[in-house]
Amino acid sequence: MSSGWIIVGILVILVLFAFAAYNRLVTLNQRVGQAFADIDVQLKQRHDLIPNLVETVKGYAAHERGTLDEVVKARNAAISAQGPGQVAAAENQLTGALGRLIALSEAYPDLKANANFQQLASELADLENKIAASRRFFNNAVQEYNTGIQQMPTALFAGMLGFTRKDFFDLGASRTEVETAPQVKF
Repeated sequence: MSSGWIIVGILVILVLFAFAAYNRLVTLNQRVGQAFADIDVQLKQRHDLIPNLVETVKGYAAHERGTLDEVVKARNAAISAQGPGQVAAAENQLTGALGRLIALSEAYPDLKANANFQQLASELADLENKIAASRRFFNNAVQEYNTGIQQMPTALFAGMLGFTRKDFFDLGASRTEVETAPQVKF
């Protein structure tokens, strides 16, 4: 009779451990989802700011049509991107296009002195800082989640329960371009 209780006790402990591990993985997965949603909010604000910036530049640099079209095209691609990998790639393209758009202000002193342009460029710089902070939070959440599903003994059943590895919000090949902050001078 006592060996039966021991077996039941061990099974109860294993079931409790499985529930605790499962709940921890669900929490980590939710944190990753929330962190990506935070990035998405910041990116939406950036996407909403871009048309105003493009319109302001259009008035001063109308013959720079290629740069303006490139920004609009990159913005549209970023809006339609899905998942961290595609979003990161599209946002990298958009960041490069925005850098070229901001660089136009150097060639047009009137644009550079325009109060609306200055305000929009300042808002853009602020959003870029918020996006970087949100990206760091997301990558930290992904790191914790990926570690959680790979640690023993959770790794034995994480895959069976549908927990798969998540991708970081990586800057990829253009890392050196993005890590150097754009210089906005007024």
